Amino acid sequence: MLYRLISKLPPVIFKPAYDFYESYLLEKVKSGEIPKHVAIIMDGNRRWARKIEKPPWYGHLFGSNKLEEILEWCRDLGIRTLTAYAFSTENFKRSPEEVNALMNLFEQKFKELVKDERVHRYGIRVNVIGRKDLLPENVRKAAEEAERVTKKYNNYTLNLAIAYGGRSEITDAVREIVQEALEGRIRPDEIDEDLIKRYLYHPNMPDPDIVIRTGGEVRISNFLLYQIAYSELFFVDVYFPEFRKIDFLRIIREYQKRQRRFGK
Repeated sequence: MLYRLISKLPPVIFKPAYDFYESYLLEKVKSGEIPKHVAIIMDGNRRWARKIEKPPWYGHLFGSNKLEEILEWCRDLGIRTLTAYAFSTENFKRSPEEVNALMNLFEQKFKELVKDERVHRYGIRVNVIGRKDLLPENVRKAAEEAERVTKKYNNYTLNLAIAYGGRSEITDAVREIVQEALEGRIRPDEIDEDLIKRYLYHPNMPDPDIVIRTGGEVRISNFLLYQIAYSELFFVDVYFPEFRKIDFLRIIREYQKRQRRFGK
């Protein structure tokens, strides 16, 4: 209700009122249960770029900057793990020009992560989950360097899903388990949910408490299929580059109002 009233104010007084509402929400959120793990499907970069008559790479660039903002929001709230869906296995089917632009952007951002003083000051570990063998060598090496340099950190975790697919992850895990079973290192009666989690791309990653999808689409699109069985799902209409802190806080606030039963 308060947000609806603020949104109708004249522009000259909207900004102070918006800032007040954001501060109000922030205090409310901090007084409640904070999720440990948030996952986000960063959808709408291309449509946002098209709306302002820019090429797709422009939207992806602004999307990458938005992800940095979200990482800061998570750190401010004490959310320890953020997982972002950056590039799916299906995305390789896009035009060569767009794929190449994205790969160059990934390489650039990984190199920036290695040098970003915030990463080292706050102890942020970077993990890349997906079929890394599908990535160009320069991107794969940049990703592996970011992982190597931040491996010692454990205050916060940033998981980047690149060349990722939920079905591919499960398939690859099953393949490894079967191979080890054939070699006698695993007995069939030892295979349970906990064992399967140890063979996923990021072994024993905590399940997301929240999954957010921007861009107005209402589907999961092959993201973390094994891990999100009991995650709270939120779909927002705004394109990812336009996703605001107030949108993020409202999602966390709504999460705090939900009663999670985990099937009980």
